Amino acid sequence: MASMPTWTPLHLELKVLHQHPTPFMAVTRIINPRSSVSVGKLSLLSARCSFVKRASNSDGVPAEASPKPSDVGVIKDNASSGPGYVGLFVRMLGLDNDPLDREQAVVTLWKYSQGGKDCIDGVVRFPGCINLVVSLLKLDSMTTCEAAAGLLRTISSVSIHRDVVIECGAVEEIVGLLCKSCLTSEVKEQSLGALWNLSTDEKVAVKIAKSDFLPMLIKFLDDEEIKVKEGAGGVLANLALTPTNHSNLVEAGVIPKLASLLKTKDDGFKVIRKEAKTTLLELCKDEYFRILVTEEGLVRVPLVGAAAYKAFKPVSYSWPSLPDGTEIQKNSRPSRYGASELLLGLNVRDNLNLSEAKMNAMIGRSQQQFLARIGAIELEDGRKVHSDSSQRQQYTLLPWIDGVARLVLILGLEDISAISRAAYSIADAATSEHMRISFKEAGAVRLLVQLLDHSNDGIKEAAALALDRLSNSSEVRRTIDAEGVLSPLINILKSKNTSQSLLEKVVNILSRIFDPGKDVKQKNKAINGSSEVVLTNAHSSDKIEGSSKQLDTFLQPDLTTREMIDSGVIARFVETFRISSPDLQVKIVSILDYVVTSELHVTALIEAGIESGLDAVFEQGSSNVVEDDDDSKLEEDIVKAEEIGLVIAAASRLLSKLLDFEQFRRGIDSRSFVFKLRNILRSNIPLHAKEWAAACLVKLEAHFGSLADLGHRIDMEVTLYETIPRLVEQIRTSAFDESQEAAAQELYEVVASRGLVECSRAIATCGGIFPLVKLIDEGHALEASLAILYNLSMDSENHPAIIAAGAVPILKRIVLTKGPQWTRALHLLRTLPT
Repeated sequence: MASMPTWTPLHLELKVLHQHPTPFMAVTRIINPRSSVSVGKLSLLSARCSFVKRASNSDGVPAEASPKPSDVGVIKDNASSGPGYVGLFVRMLGLDNDPLDREQAVVTLWKYSQGGKDCIDGVVRFPGCINLVVSLLKLDSMTTCEAAAGLLRTISSVSIHRDVVIECGAVEEIVGLLCKSCLTSEVKEQSLGALWNLSTDEKVAVKIAKSDFLPMLIKFLDDEEIKVKEGAGGVLANLALTPTNHSNLVEAGVIPKLASLLKTKDDGFKVIRKEAKTTLLELCKDEYFRILVTEEGLVRVPLVGAAAYKAFKPVSYSWPSLPDGTEIQKNSRPSRYGASELLLGLNVRDNLNLSEAKMNAMIGRSQQQFLARIGAIELEDGRKVHSDSSQRQQYTLLPWIDGVARLVLILGLEDISAISRAAYSIADAATSEHMRISFKEAGAVRLLVQLLDHSNDGIKEAAALALDRLSNSSEVRRTIDAEGVLSPLINILKSKNTSQSLLEKVVNILSRIFDPGKDVKQKNKAINGSSEVVLTNAHSSDKIEGSSKQLDTFLQPDLTTREMIDSGVIARFVETFRISSPDLQVKIVSILDYVVTSELHVTALIEAGIESGLDAVFEQGSSNVVEDDDDSKLEEDIVKAEEIGLVIAAASRLLSKLLDFEQFRRGIDSRSFVFKLRNILRSNIPLHAKEWAAACLVKLEAHFGSLADLGHRIDMEVTLYETIPRLVEQIRTSAFDESQEAAAQELYEVVASRGLVECSRAIATCGGIFPLVKLIDEGHALEASLAILYNLSMDSENHPAIIAAGAVPILKRIVLTKGPQWTRALHLLRTLPT
């Protein structure tokens, strides 16, 4: 076999008539005249150059001159007779060649590589080829950059070559190219396409997600060219496949951009919609990010398979009705195939005077039921989704109107897995008042309540979780109660086979039904005239005019509901209370606080051991005590302290209520409760919990008398550890001058009546000096504030704090202005070391 000719670069002085040389001219310019190239081989090379000329259209050559599959086949067939052909153009990429030659070579190789894997292998087999192509990305020629990026895109489409492309630094050079301004759409398209292929490597994906290039990548989603959008969307979809990238993607603002593209109806956006859906579904695997996607008007819906919808059989000649069950007045004959309901749903805005939520529910239901009737409800990308096990774990994203209706439709099917997944999806989507009301209007509440009686425990738990999330809305909560949810919840509680997780969900629902605290606050606002509250039930909306009579009616306990809580249920509550988390304990206590209205229920609580349960809670709260002579505060986790405080507040309210019953008072150890509650007042739990503990202590003293052997009197303990810290906090945090002045005046009266030394020490301990000085500086409650600060100045240990608070210049200003309180300010100033 003849040896390959050796080419050495030698530029000849030739006149080129065209702006850019043809490939044959480029070859002529690099041929060494002294090399022995046979005429036959040169003829073969010239023949092949005819193909090269047709392959290049970078300089305005008509599109019909582009390479055809048959042309690529000719080159592949002749490769064995001229193995140096591809290598020739690879050598033309060298840095010592003319930029125009390099441009023509990379364009030719790009077109040639589009012939398939064999052509790509033929290019890559030359050592250093990819390095030379990557170096072309730094040139200013857009044609060269486009061809180089396109060639890298083609090469990286073959997985076995992808690592080599990455190792040659292609990712960094492509990112640097995309960061340039004034790029053509073709360069962006090919560069993003190459990056799309390369980002399938997890290391590359992580590097891109952590770089400053990510915001610019997201910005490409706003590009006018659809191909550029698709390239950026493809890269983002690959980045989202790595969970560690999710935070970076969300922080960069990818969710609103992709949600907007996904909701676009343009047929040309098919690819970008697919990539947007892929990315958002990956982000939805995180609970918090799923909420952000829902806020953009998208709902994650499970794909349950076409077979599951066979159970959906609309009733023949059914008359249209609203999704919540309200019937519509009949004025014509219904259709056998449900057409009347479909048409009514599509024209509901013109035909009926309904609220926006009801109209959206009607439209969504009619559309989804129509798709189910014709068997096209799960058409993804023009084909049906199969119902095998892998497909049945998939999800899709729908606009919220269709998504809500689809989930409610699935709840009415027979497939256990489909029902369970739909219920969990409802729980995930019920993150806002708007979505919760939408599910209510779509008829989800009635179906979920019915599912609580299902024989399958998994469906029960999924339905309970959905109702738990929906019950965060007071309007939906009333609908849940009206649908008769109490009976199935009680049955679940009575069952010995109920799992702990299901029990917790049942307690959550009951605590919201039995605790009207939020509604009471709303009614108080309405009564005080600060706001108007609108209450909506399942059928109407009535405006509450604030009046005491209406408030009493609203808070009237439901005797039927209370009677359903029998001794067995109470015993289960107390048993769960002993072993539950602080959050669940608070909810159980709120339920028990509601039902403790008769001696029968109190007796059941005593028999179930509620005293020992309360004692254990108070023991937990009193374990961390700040001694009188200890100025340092215990370092405890803020969240944990808040949780313990909520439990103590709830337990104190329940204990106060139980103390009204003689049979409870007869059997308790009052000394133990008093001792633990007094320790709670000295602990570092939040003030709102100390307030309830103090009230309970006062009630214990009223029933059992003062226990002198325990130290201070109870009323003094309450003053030092609850009243004074609460008033200081009110002065510090209140936004109203009247509230601050009232707190300062009350604090002055407490100090004057309870004892100067101990009360002054308590004020200093809880940080009252700084807010008092600030109050004096603002000119509020001067007499009371100056008197308290003067009492504090009697202890020299408080002098540094008073001076640090800036009291000296403020007092001097008051003295110089000869105001009403200047003499008191002068006395205080004389006590300080100035």
